[in-house]
Amino acid sequence: MTDIVLSTENLAKSYAGSDRPAINGLSLKVRRGQVFGLLGPNGAGKTTTISILCTLLQPCSGNATILGHDVVRQAAEVRRKIGLVPQDIALYGSLTARENLRYFARVFQLSGKKIEERIAKCLDLAELQDCADQRVSTYSGGMKRRANLAAGILHQPEILFLDEPTVGIDAQSRYLILERLVELNRQGVTLIYTTHYMEEAQQICDEVAIVDGGQMIACGHPTRLVKESHGCENLEGLFLQLTGKQLRDRVE
Repeated sequence: MTDIVLSTENLAKSYAGSDRPAINGLSLKVRRGQVFGLLGPNGAGKTTTISILCTLLQPCSGNATILGHDVVRQAAEVRRKIGLVPQDIALYGSLTARENLRYFARVFQLSGKKIEERIAKCLDLAELQDCADQRVSTYSGGMKRRANLAAGILHQPEILFLDEPTVGIDAQSRYLILERLVELNRQGVTLIYTTHYMEEAQQICDEVAIVDGGQMIACGHPTRLVKESHGCENLEGLFLQLTGKQLRDRVE
């Protein structure tokens, strides 16, 4: 069995009306059991890359495989193997957390008597068991993020994509999510992690790829990259050295 579970070769994606590609010849390799950080400033191509790898977008050129399956030609097989915790809350606010998970269990085509057991385990992991029967619309930001995580792991994916899973939440929820992600990784789940919090990446990632302009500009273990840099004290310093301090604000 190969150690490489995710691979991209010269991946490229352009959007109509844009004067530059969102991804421009991106090549990545992720090994089984890694926590792999995909880092970059706004507009660097991170979310586009994840969308392609999760079969939500098709590349213009290049190729990508997940667990040996091509993300374009074998999209259905890829979807069965992966989980996605998106940046936006992908839950129905009018439903309770438990009802949301039951709905996603049907989407994932889960069946049998163990569904309720699995739902209870995911709620427990997110520490939402005491409010599982309250509408998600009543949840705080941190609770919604934790419920988002519970939905992403419901079907026990081999690879879990996380697009800024701790953005804009309280310190306690952020700590819990990071703790649970480390726990999932120890159980064998490979994590693909994007964040703007460099201290998170330095804390939990085995390897990081820093991308800008849709291209990789550095890749390796965060501690090694910092040590090999010129005068940087931490990953955030290296990130700013490589990508610059110019603002990357975007109007949506």
